[in-house]
Amino acid sequence: MPATFPPRLHVLLARDAGYAVILRRGPSKTVCSIGWDRRNDTFTVGQWMRGRIYERRSDLSPDGKHLIYFAMNGRWTSETKGSWTAISKAPYLKAITLLGKGDCWHGGGLFRTKTRYWLNDGYGHKPLLVSARITRDEIWQPPACYGGECLHVYYNRLQRDGWTLRNDLPHDRDATEVFDKPAGSGWILRKFCHAQCGAPQGKGVYHDRHSLVRADSTDMIDLPDWEWADLDGKRLVWASGGRLHTSSLKGCGLVNGLLLRDFNNMAFAPIAAPY
Repeated sequence: MPATFPPRLHVLLARDAGYAVILRRGPSKTVCSIGWDRRNDTFTVGQWMRGRIYERRSDLSPDGKHLIYFAMNGRWTSETKGSWTAISKAPYLKAITLLGKGDCWHGGGLFRTKTRYWLNDGYGHKPLLVSARITRDEIWQPPACYGGECLHVYYNRLQRDGWTLRNDLPHDRDATEVFDKPAGSGWILRKFCHAQCGAPQGKGVYHDRHSLVRADSTDMIDLPDWEWADLDGKRLVWASGGRLHTSSLKGCGLVNGLLLRDFNNMAFAPIAAPY
């Protein structure tokens, strides 16, 4: 029998609000968007989609109200030509702005403000539906260039949200870049970003590993099972094995760990957006 793996989780944190959207992928051609109210750790299933959302080309508006994402379902004769960039009302996927693409070059984008976004265009987007409330910034460009696809959006998003690119550090095996973020109590959260063909089973071409490093020594806690991790205020939050966790950090390391939600036992269900 083929091996089975837990769903992959990638989280988009609203930088000015206590809200987030979780993109749950699994099986590989099925994705679900889930809203996370970080103020009380409650969760709301948004919508399911048969296809692929490129989470590293996605972003959440600063106020947590809108989601931009790049998706592909391979229906090349459809109106979107099989792939598209969309803006929706979080945590749902139904587009209020829809830009057909027709291939998987470029796509997705970043929110500049709560109502303005940068489109990772390259070429080929065709407007099919445009919201008057959310407008495109056609002048701004990300400060650094990392090609046209996932890493260009993702690495610029990381640095915008407080991660520091560490060009002075050796990379971890097949990692392309290393990012650090202060985690409190003398610790640094380190993210090793991988981009590799022939990735380990259960991981995509793009995947991350993490560790906690003492800022004043060589002490390190390796966390190979954490596929996503970040700081939510003063607490550490991470995804592992299809589950979302949180913990405090003290000088001795992780304390008071808590499972926030297990997303393993979920099944596709058609859900209509309430707009």
